[in-house]
Amino acid sequence: MSTALTVPKGQTLTEQRVMHIRIEDIRPNPHQPRTVFHPEELKALSDSIRQNGILQPLTVRQYGNLYELIAGERRLRAAKMAGLRSVPCIVMEINDRNSAILALVENIQRQDLNYFEEAAALEKLITYYGMTQEDAAVQLGRAQSTVANKLRLLRLTPKERNYILENQLTERHARALLKLASPEERMAVLEKITKLGLNVEKTELFIEEKINHTREQENFRKRSVLFRDVRLFTNTIQKAVETMQAAGISAESQKMQFSDYIEYRIRIPLNHKD
Repeated sequence: MSTALTVPKGQTLTEQRVMHIRIEDIRPNPHQPRTVFHPEELKALSDSIRQNGILQPLTVRQYGNLYELIAGERRLRAAKMAGLRSVPCIVMEINDRNSAILALVENIQRQDLNYFEEAAALEKLITYYGMTQEDAAVQLGRAQSTVANKLRLLRLTPKERNYILENQLTERHARALLKLASPEERMAVLEKITKLGLNVEKTELFIEEKINHTREQENFRKRSVLFRDVRLFTNTIQKAVETMQAAGISAESQKMQFSDYIEYRIRIPLNHKD
């Protein structure tokens, strides 16, 4: 699959022609967003390169006496596996920031990144290079809401992310989990939905039911606390009446309990005889 990289504004290609550069003279891109390379995919690509060569040049930039990879990490790794000594490259004149952007764009266009790698790369562009979410969205051709949703995925712990990827759950599964605040609660739900094999819709319903159940328990707890407080107050009123009676005041009290409130009537005579 061919990918056309758009050169960021203010950057230029130093050469339009393809150069063959020794593999040992190319260093990896420190901003490479992809962290997972499946051995079977690399093996298949290596076999193809051995048979047909590299059909699309890698993209690099000058780095002292060496070159730094911008795009083409899989092709470079597969070329090494195939025993190639050099690879075709296009050299770009580009700064660190735009090198990171192009590395991310290339991977996104090829759909090489999982959604957590994409989120981590977006966060790096925003925090390390001072981009806004809107800037990142424009650079990547995405809606700002899409970028914001990707970044929210980073609220999940590394343990949760690994579990989600290992069990081949979707990005929508991951986003549904964000409704739960506790990592422990999220892990328990993850284990449940994988055990039951729940799809996205059933997962969202399961989480909503869990949230509603938790909310009902919290409301019951609050009502229980309130009931204990009300009982304390009513006992205080009764003791006050008993204290007046002990002092010789003919105070009377009447308690009436309704479905949603308690009513007390207290009668205290203004004059009393010894």
